[in-house]
Amino acid sequence: METTSRVGAQAPDAEGAAQAAPSARRTVDGYLLAPFPWYGLDEAFTGPRWLMQVGTGADGAVEHGSIGHGDEPSVRAEGTFGTGDKERFAVVVSVAANPVRRSGDGTGVLEATSVSSAAWLAGVGLLSLTWPGQMDHSLRDDWLDQQTETAWVLADDLDGSDWSTLSLPVDGEPTSFHYRESEYGWVLAGSTKEGVHLGAYGRGMSAYGLGFSVVQDITSYEAK
Repeated sequence: METTSRVGAQAPDAEGAAQAAPSARRTVDGYLLAPFPWYGLDEAFTGPRWLMQVGTGADGAVEHGSIGHGDEPSVRAEGTFGTGDKERFAVVVSVAANPVRRSGDGTGVLEATSVSSAAWLAGVGLLSLTWPGQMDHSLRDDWLDQQTETAWVLADDLDGSDWSTLSLPVDGEPTSFHYRESEYGWVLAGSTKEGVHLGAYGRGMSAYGLGFSVVQDITSYEAK
């Protein structure tokens, strides 16, 4: 799989990724350091937009990050997918499309990022917002570890039967995405012409009507 140690990222903490303090989540500084453009939902979406977090590599360079849309999600129990009593949100994950390259210290090679990188980050992001019904708190970390590995396997097989193909506009141009649904929500992943891999995940908001575009002014999100 062409990813760099899962794009240099750890799986989101079971609760921290989903419930980071607004001051930690919404700082725009890290986003401004990214050498690639950020993507969000296009102008057809008129609801709230908010920053989440960026991910960096071992050398401190920003490699990926997420922008939220709609209701700010909390951890929810499984089994509610498809009902109308939950938050409606979609999170867009932008991942720098890096080729195979030398590590910063010159002692090794970092693998390339790919669409699978975006699919894995999106899948784990969705899992971090899910609490299995009737599961003891002490067991959730084990469950999350297991499901994270499953998300990794699924992301490594985007042409498998677990995924379908969905065409959505990116900067106004039809773009092919890999798409799947589960009891927790939906996940999709694709690539842009701007050298960015896109992942997205959500619940309560249909993926079929979404469109994506480059964020023109990321600083406008800081106060959202």
